[in-house]
Amino acid sequence: MRYTKYMKIKFLGAAGTVTGSSYVLTSGSGQSILIDLGMFLGTQKIDALNYDPYDFDCTKLSGAILTHAHLDHCGRLPILLPKGFTGNIWMTPSTLELTEVSLIDSAKLAKYQEKSHILFDTNLAEQTFARFKTTQYHTPVTIGNFMITMKDAGHILGSALLEIVDSSADSEIKKIVFSGDLGNSPEDLLKETELVDDADAVVMESTYGDRLHPGEISSDALLSEIQAIESSGGTLLIPAFALDRTQELLHMIMHLKKDGKIQAQTPIFLDNPMAEKATYIYDKYPTIFNDHIQSEFISNNPFTFPGLEIISKGKDSKRLHATPGPKVIIAGSGMMTGGRVLGHAAHYLPIASTRLFIVGYQGEETLGRALMEGEKLVTIDRVPVPVNCTVGNTQAMSSHADQKQLLQWLKHIKNVKKVFLTHGEDGPRTSLSQKISENLGLTDVTMPVMNQEIRL
Repeated sequence: MRYTKYMKIKFLGAAGTVTGSSYVLTSGSGQSILIDLGMFLGTQKIDALNYDPYDFDCTKLSGAILTHAHLDHCGRLPILLPKGFTGNIWMTPSTLELTEVSLIDSAKLAKYQEKSHILFDTNLAEQTFARFKTTQYHTPVTIGNFMITMKDAGHILGSALLEIVDSSADSEIKKIVFSGDLGNSPEDLLKETELVDDADAVVMESTYGDRLHPGEISSDALLSEIQAIESSGGTLLIPAFALDRTQELLHMIMHLKKDGKIQAQTPIFLDNPMAEKATYIYDKYPTIFNDHIQSEFISNNPFTFPGLEIISKGKDSKRLHATPGPKVIIAGSGMMTGGRVLGHAAHYLPIASTRLFIVGYQGEETLGRALMEGEKLVTIDRVPVPVNCTVGNTQAMSSHADQKQLLQWLKHIKNVKKVFLTHGEDGPRTSLSQKISENLGLTDVTMPVMNQEIRL
């Protein structure tokens, strides 16, 4: 009887959760590569998964691929070295720079928070950087029997989806595609998510697999918030993620000022050191952006404008509280789980003229979620804080594809035999699974569980 060489995939994160993305793909010849090694982020129960034993022998990995620089995809990479990993970690050039910023910031934050357990320190993060290698979109990289080609996922700067071919497999599954995180195309800054023509199997995100994004225009919602504080003399506080969301906000405000829709003298304070570093990196890669942004780089910087002030030093944050008149403060973290936004929240939430504008996903058991759901008394640094301000939010700035966009992207791929839904909670991915079967006629759809290994 002839022996058939199959690929195998092991799901080591984001299997039933949105975060913790990680997979090991093993070729027909037995060589293995790692795809992503992200942090689990969310409730205490989910966060505890970061400290569970990693269920794969990392000494057997021939190399690794990183799809993009969000912590839920890159945040555990430094644990590879103590586990005996000796290969290279491949990514796009802009992802390399953003990942270095993300991991150093994460290590410093863990030290500041004085957690009883930390995954890694800055020294280990810097050792990991020595393993980083870069490749451009559409330029294949060979690791063992695998040929990997990255395409633009349109999610954040440098984000990639992966086309992987196993030259040693002699089963019907030879080509597998990993979506990474697919962008909400078309969006304000980036090019549209690239399409894939064919694949035998697809591993696909499902974060918004059960819903459609609202039809509202995000710049209109932001305009309304800024005009409100310009009339009242209050403060607009915007908690924002450092990667992509902050740059998107800055670009929108640039246009609102340029078009005279908000007052030129209204000060905009960016109070997030990581976002400052990330924006500098965004400035270095103009050709990755869509045509609109590329044209703006020719005559202007799309992320700067009159009235923008960067707050680099932490001691200057409190100075803003004594600054009179209307103002906008953009600060991290995006879910209000740490960072400088907490100091501002403690000061401004009790003030009736304050407006809090939430522009991103808020995880369960986070301060941002509690405020979005209408809590009138919250705790910040163990101190009760009354909420007398106006709380608004928009879902139009999501950087993830919604159900319709996910289905359209998958529909374009020909010859698909198997689909695996990850990077989503069970509700959204169950809904997406049903839609895939009903609308696309693909019936072999799997929702893997943590540490499950499947032969392809």
